Amino acid sequence: MHKKISIGASVVLMLLAALVSFQITYLSVNNKYQKKLDALNAPVQSYDKLAYVDSLFRSLYINEIDEQKLSDGIIAGYVYGTGDKYANYFTAEQFEEMMSDTNGEMQGIGVHVIYNTDYNAIEIVNVMPDSPALEAGIMPGDLIVYVGEDKESVYDLGYYSAVNKLQGEAGTSAVFTVRRGQNYEEEVDFNIPRGYVSEQTVTYRQYALDPTVGIIKIMSFDKKTPEQFFAAVDELTALGSTRLVIDIRYNPGGELGAITSVLDYLLPEGPIIRMVDRSGKESSISSDAECIDIPMAVLINESTASAGELFASALKDYNKATLVGTVTYGKGTMQQIIGLPDGSGLSVSYQMYNPPFSDNYEGIGVIPDVEVELDESLKEKNIYKITDEEDNQIAAAVEVLNNNQNNESAA
Repeated sequence: MHKKISIGASVVLMLLAALVSFQITYLSVNNKYQKKLDALNAPVQSYDKLAYVDSLFRSLYINEIDEQKLSDGIIAGYVYGTGDKYANYFTAEQFEEMMSDTNGEMQGIGVHVIYNTDYNAIEIVNVMPDSPALEAGIMPGDLIVYVGEDKESVYDLGYYSAVNKLQGEAGTSAVFTVRRGQNYEEEVDFNIPRGYVSEQTVTYRQYALDPTVGIIKIMSFDKKTPEQFFAAVDELTALGSTRLVIDIRYNPGGELGAITSVLDYLLPEGPIIRMVDRSGKESSISSDAECIDIPMAVLINESTASAGELFASALKDYNKATLVGTVTYGKGTMQQIIGLPDGSGLSVSYQMYNPPFSDNYEGIGVIPDVEVELDESLKEKNIYKITDEEDNQIAAAVEVLNNNQNNESAA
């Protein structure tokens, strides 16, 4: 029952270049300029002022102007000035790496990140298993505040420029500084050799305290996620697991095609996602009638974002799973990625996306059915190193499944 779903021109890319994923989530790619820019009625006065400043520099500045750097800076400044907090401009080099194929073995340190707007830092939301970052002791929740040997601040560089400095080929080193701790008072320097990391978005196991419960962790949604998820369900049920806990804590989102394929596998006939553009026009992607029937609980937290939030809210909307954990990140905006003729590109927020039946969660997050904070003693521990015996949130999810099963038996 491994089904495919057509999504037309809407494509979601998990930005996993060098295994550093950017928090953009839903993307569509268009490599053409609009033919009639004059129809946009751009405010001419702004460009007149820019042209005047340009003429002043060209007549007075004592050094040579780097035209490419100037062009990149002007466009990046424009994008920043729009106030679209998810919009970005990518240089040709950044755009090429971002759009590169994410299949197979990747080079990097093995982390997923988002931009933490509260601290103007790069937040580690996921550390890949068997990665250089995991071996070095990087933890989810770490905030990267400086990058490079010169300790350039993320705030000064900007998110994508800073992320670009973290990327690189195997054999080279990623140098950066993180802040961690309850108030981010602890500062730690890292110099991590980049390596080859096999892209793995889904891991699974039987619950150590009860093998009838299967644990599936989805770290992100990309091209490989559906097949990995289907295989995990098949293997766990073959081993005798009759109930599932799906862990999407620290899941930053990903590819629209991946999330809709996984949800189509889990949901009955009906809408999966509803998208609304600036004019109020709505479009949707739907599931067919075929789906699996297995009791589920879904683990979420404050770093569950975008496609991860859609996954949780869709299952909740269909009463297919109980949500356990803490309120999610709150990103219900879709970005379009536009490739420009010189090889550069930009992203712009162009649609809101809504769960099947419930309201958009932009700036709000998805609220769990059972709110459970991770034990304080575990918050400084790498999520991959927390055992089943220690993890109180998994224990709460298993308790929910047990209670639901007992209620059904009593009925």
